[in-house]
Amino acid sequence: MNKALPIFDGHNDFLLRLQSDPSRREILWLEGDGTGHLDLPRMRKGHFAGGFFAIYVPSPSGADYDISDALMENPPYDLPLPDPIPLDRAQVIALSKAGHLLWMERASGGRFKVCRTTSELRAALSDGVISGIMHMEGAEAIDPALDTLPLYHSMGLRSLGPVWSRPTAFGHGVPFRYPGTPDTGPGLTDAGKALVRACNQLGIMVDLSHLNEAGFNDVARLSTAPLVATHSNAHAITPTTRNLTDRQLGMIRDSEGMVGLNFATVFLRPDGRQSPEMDWDPVLRHLDHLIAHLGEDHVGFGSDFDGATVPQGIGDVTGLPALQDALRAHGYDEPLMRKLCYENWFAVLDRTWHP
Repeated sequence: MNKALPIFDGHNDFLLRLQSDPSRREILWLEGDGTGHLDLPRMRKGHFAGGFFAIYVPSPSGADYDISDALMENPPYDLPLPDPIPLDRAQVIALSKAGHLLWMERASGGRFKVCRTTSELRAALSDGVISGIMHMEGAEAIDPALDTLPLYHSMGLRSLGPVWSRPTAFGHGVPFRYPGTPDTGPGLTDAGKALVRACNQLGIMVDLSHLNEAGFNDVARLSTAPLVATHSNAHAITPTTRNLTDRQLGMIRDSEGMVGLNFATVFLRPDGRQSPEMDWDPVLRHLDHLIAHLGEDHVGFGSDFDGATVPQGIGDVTGLPALQDALRAHGYDEPLMRKLCYENWFAVLDRTWHP
């Protein structure tokens, strides 16, 4: 049997779980309490090599999507978007989460490193150190004049999505809707277009996940960097607003970009349900479709761990070796496995980040 490969991951929401219970962050991070999908011991057990750690600002209590089992188990559904988040509130939460990420590095005793260059990512992989990239999911904490963007960059920000579904000063996201298409409204604002240009100048990757089709098109016209969707799937398999059409996949391929397969069951299952009770077939169908439309060099993983319901065959980060076994049984050879597991992510960051 082939040895499990290290997996570099395009998206997780561990910082959201950590911030929800900061008094127990040592337990949640360093020891694990058996909840959620991620902690340091389980990452090591699951061959998790690193990934993008999302700074996400939740809507106020009671204002978030009512993502209930009842709704997701009985498509169709169309959930209204929450209201925008004020800048002052978003900045407090975002800075706190950035602080948590930097604390994770200090507390890890050398087992985890926040990386700012691809040479640091490769060194961490070689040394058996788990790497983390500071990512912002929704740019509510960035002022429209972009005065704070260089500050976040200096702290380690290397990836940014202009929206998390909810509208921001920069653009419009997609609602949770099944069935539906990503063509749900207007694109980037003038501030959003300036944000894309500024991210290109600083070497911050622009994440297309959650952005609607008009915004996707705006980024494609403006950006000088590869187009990347860190945690999105194929609309042709699961017709939800959050998944990418074949046209979008073609544009990502032509830009030498990247898509990370999202493990969220609502974006994997062809029936749009949230239930984790599924076999490997939807995962394999999405991966086959992404590889067919993007090519082997432009597909990876974007788990959405700690932010979504994942298939029972994965369960949490310790299920990543089982995923690899399923892909090998499906016929994926070792060169392709290495690309999917980490090489493609490192290569697209080589093409995106500044030295």
